Amino acid sequence: MKLVFALIAAFSLLAPAALADDAAGPYKLLKSVTVGGDGRWDLITVDSDNRRLYIPRTSRVDVYDADSLDKVGEIAGTTGVHGVAIDPASGHGFTSNGGGPSVTMFDIKTLQVIKTIPVTGRPDSIFLDPTTKHVFLESHAAPHVTVIDSADGTVLGTIDLGGGPEWGVGDGNGHVYINVEDTSEVVVVDPAAMKVTARYKLGEGEGPSGMGLDVKNRRIFAYCGNEKMVVLDADNGNILATLPTGRGTDGGTFDPDTMEAFSSNGNSTLTVVKENSPTSFEVEQNVTTKAGARTCALDSKTHNIYLVTAAFEAPATQPAATTQPEARGQRRARPRMIPGSFMILVVGKS
Repeated sequence: MKLVFALIAAFSLLAPAALADDAAGPYKLLKSVTVGGDGRWDLITVDSDNRRLYIPRTSRVDVYDADSLDKVGEIAGTTGVHGVAIDPASGHGFTSNGGGPSVTMFDIKTLQVIKTIPVTGRPDSIFLDPTTKHVFLESHAAPHVTVIDSADGTVLGTIDLGGGPEWGVGDGNGHVYINVEDTSEVVVVDPAAMKVTARYKLGEGEGPSGMGLDVKNRRIFAYCGNEKMVVLDADNGNILATLPTGRGTDGGTFDPDTMEAFSSNGNSTLTVVKENSPTSFEVEQNVTTKAGARTCALDSKTHNIYLVTAAFEAPATQPAATTQPEARGQRRARPRMIPGSFMILVVGKS
């Protein structure tokens, strides 16, 4: 999953898009708390049972109380960290560290590091499969998936997906669904056999990142980089709906209790799609958030959505057009995060 701060390079994300009025739906930005701290961020994780919010910050994971948003600790030494996976059954957590590369295994009660697991590839997102209790570490370089036993941290094997994955979800019934950004498809994996069993194309959807899953009705929600949410039948890959979202999507989730899918967009919006029935889906609301809030996480206890972002300096003036080719490795100016401005947002029903 793309680091959020780095992807603010698209300056248009700093202005809200003209989408449906957020007052037309039940969700509101309930809270915005500035917590500060240095470092970029990526995928946030909520441990609803233990009331903790995990936020990767370049070389550490900051841990907050999910209710008060007070900082309660951190997990250090996670260079290039992108995400966190939690296994309540074993009491273990795992971080995906792009630097190294490695996975940090820790105790979710004490936050103490248990061990560092060396891996290969370029670790990015990470999640737990509820069927096998195995951790799936995703990478944008081969091997695309490294499978780890959550009980003892043993590396069990790897899976070739044929492209770079962005996110995945297990259905608890022997299937794992993974978005592959390069090929714009959802890959179905047998988590026990660690083998690909099917591939679903996303039609108009391009560059999928986050994913939601309605386990009961067997529906996949793929949140794509070209401002589209694609809904598929999890059993055969048939496309059931393609709906608009905001610009700069890099994450999403699904709430099975409210039957709503959420797409977090960098252009200051959170798109909410209502599943009216297994074959009927509509955009319910576009909630105004803040620029750069591209990734999100669901609190299954409160049904609130957490997002993170920061305030940014105005982008530097770009040089006049030139016929000279851009030098190799040269990058365009990017807006800089204002020190101390990192914030946690909470969206919910008022």
